[in-house]
Amino acid sequence: MLAAALVAATTAPIGGGPAAAAPTDDRQRQYAAAAAEYGVPEEILLGVSYLESRWDTHAGTPSTSGGYGPLHLTDAASVASAPTTAHVGPHEDPRGDDARPLTVRPPEAAGPVDDAPAAAALSTLGAAAALTGATTERLRTEPAANIRGGAALLAVYQRELGGPVGSGTDPAAWYAAVARYSGADREDTAAAFADEVYAQIRSGASRRTDDGHQVTLTPRAVEPDTGALHRLGLRPGDRPDGLECPVGLGCEWIPAPYEQYGPGTGDYGNHDLGNRPKQQKIEYIVIHDTEGYYGPSVDLVKRADYLGWHYTLRSVDGHVAQHVKTKDVGWQAGNWYVNAKSVGIEHEGFAAHGTWYTEAMYRTSAKLVRYLALRLGIPLDRQHIIGHDNVPGTVASTVAGMHWDPGPYWDWSHYFDLLRAPFRTTGTARTGLVTIDPDVAANQPAFVGCNQQPPGVPTPPPPAEPCPLRGSSAVILHSAPSHDAPLVNDLGERPDGTPNTMYVADHGARASAGQTYAVAEVRGDWTAIWYLGQKAWFHNPASARTARWATGFVVTPKPGKATIPVYGRAYPEQSAYPAGVPYQAISPLQYTFAAGQRYALGGIVPSEYYRAVTFGGSSPGDWTVVRGELRYAQVQFGHRIMYVNLDDVRILPSPVGAPR
Repeated sequence: MLAAALVAATTAPIGGGPAAAAPTDDRQRQYAAAAAEYGVPEEILLGVSYLESRWDTHAGTPSTSGGYGPLHLTDAASVASAPTTAHVGPHEDPRGDDARPLTVRPPEAAGPVDDAPAAAALSTLGAAAALTGATTERLRTEPAANIRGGAALLAVYQRELGGPVGSGTDPAAWYAAVARYSGADREDTAAAFADEVYAQIRSGASRRTDDGHQVTLTPRAVEPDTGALHRLGLRPGDRPDGLECPVGLGCEWIPAPYEQYGPGTGDYGNHDLGNRPKQQKIEYIVIHDTEGYYGPSVDLVKRADYLGWHYTLRSVDGHVAQHVKTKDVGWQAGNWYVNAKSVGIEHEGFAAHGTWYTEAMYRTSAKLVRYLALRLGIPLDRQHIIGHDNVPGTVASTVAGMHWDPGPYWDWSHYFDLLRAPFRTTGTARTGLVTIDPDVAANQPAFVGCNQQPPGVPTPPPPAEPCPLRGSSAVILHSAPSHDAPLVNDLGERPDGTPNTMYVADHGARASAGQTYAVAEVRGDWTAIWYLGQKAWFHNPASARTARWATGFVVTPKPGKATIPVYGRAYPEQSAYPAGVPYQAISPLQYTFAAGQRYALGGIVPSEYYRAVTFGGSSPGDWTVVRGELRYAQVQFGHRIMYVNLDDVRILPSPVGAPR
């Protein structure tokens, strides 16, 4: 239908504004001018744009759907050749289980060619060019042209549906056109996008864009007319019994196989059955990105000889696919202790390549995570809602190969605002803790190597090209209070003690928004935290704080202990294992926790090991949770969470011994 509309369309105005109004540098006026020119209610144009990009430009770089600019005009073909990497390294054990190590052959890199939804949803930039007469390059890089293109598309969608067009029309009549703009191929997903747009119109918004323009959406009470939604002819949104998704999201069931493969080998995939939370409490939700496009990633999770995770989210419209029941254990985090106690959610995207996560996907993900957290009793904080990059190595030899997605460009602060759990703290420079929380738009570390290496490889090939400057949730940690000082060292990645680098995959000298650390020292505009057994300094001036002073509890070695070991998993003592279940060694990592140091407490966790090594639980002791007398304190030891034996430490209120 769009093709027919384009043939008939002209670039003449259909609203009350001039056909070729001179562009202005004021972004608010650009929205108003485009809305008037194409006969779209201004609040509809602003609301749609907010749900696509939060009005940001992203410096003309594409989203993971190949979408550009404030209106997210898509041109997936332009990013089809973008370098993609397998989500699993060639020598990696994605189960993270010494009792049944699993190595999978990485698939070849896959582009978005076979991605869903239909190609038209991934090529709206060309349609906008035909409607407005602007070149595709201008639509990618010039915000005013991009906004006009989005307005023109909305107007065409509304006309095709037989709805009224004109800047004075009732915004309630634009519901189906807004739903179509989402690009969704399912009615429930399109409706979820439109519902979110209208909710935003009702609540309003005001923010400064990433290129410095203040834009405001004035709140307006609008109850949309949803009756025309069926005219879009989209697939019905079937919700089978047992689908674990909140009402109001577009979700479908695309199962990951639990089946044997390779006759006579005993291999099976791609997850393990469980009975959580009855048998074992789920402690974490792990946020991943796919390092590939939605369609190929979903194809991978349908393979028995690959990996299983619980959900995949699509970038263009925020659509959700569930693959594994939350009661079952996905092979997704590379650490069996964490796998057994977590739900894994993959987001279409890349941790480094010059793409950005859409607001539609952020919103859907936050609704899904909040639903799961409330249902499963998981706290909405950064000790339990963690990135794959926060999952520790299981033993010293696996630390360097652990993943670093969703990367430094995932906006944790905005994400927790959407979770309705913003980073609110109380405290002063004397209360002993800080919660990292930079202004993401202004915080633009000079990373290098975004397009050069796959995840999990911390050393860049020379020369490493600079990444485009973009807002980041990460703050950089130095070995002294100076921008010129070397970065701190992560022994797990660099056992020779050399400093970590600004290479984008080299996260061993970073702290991320929402993570809380014990303060080691304060000098002027610089704050030091305890980090991987050393003082790590970050710039934290009073005029532009990158962290919030906080209070809470800290962990420190008991008197008389010079150092204590640190672990990547909280396994039971040997005497806890019943007959038929081999002992899983308690193996420390390469880090040490010295007397006088303090680390923020993330909670007390039980010692547990879930035995699952054969298909159908056919081995003696399978599908058994081994629980010991040992208990562990979870600590924010570096960028990753880690564990210490509760018998080795004291837990104290954070002001005790806080630096001045």
